[in-house]
Amino acid sequence: MTQSADCAIRGGPNIAMKVPPHRFAATVAFYRDTLSLPVVGEKSDSIAFTFGPVRLWIDRVERISQAELWLELSTDDTAAAAKHLQRAGVARCDAVEPLPKGFDGFWIINPADIIHLVSNEP
Repeated sequence: MTQSADCAIRGGPNIAMKVPPHRFAATVAFYRDTLSLPVVGEKSDSIAFTFGPVRLWIDRVERISQAELWLELSTDDTAAAAKHLQRAGVARCDAVEPLPKGFDGFWIINPADIIHLVSNEP
């Protein structure tokens, strides 16, 4: 966990693997059948597995050609975190994926081009 004078940021409970449609079924089968990880959530184009202390979401995403790994960061104060990250020169990338209406969070990208969701989720 990192703590500045105005916010605390810590690793969040979710990792998302964005997978192209032609790899989705095999990727799900790998985690479900080969590794026997427990399924803990399902949506129309997503499935979540218990992955140690976090949830690994496998998301079927159109218009990508290779898998991407997205991470989640949690904070108790997203406004303070946004200011801290902006001062540190971290790029926002809110256009990558819409968040649900009323969701308290935003998207950033790290220097290695890995997307991170910053939210107040525990």
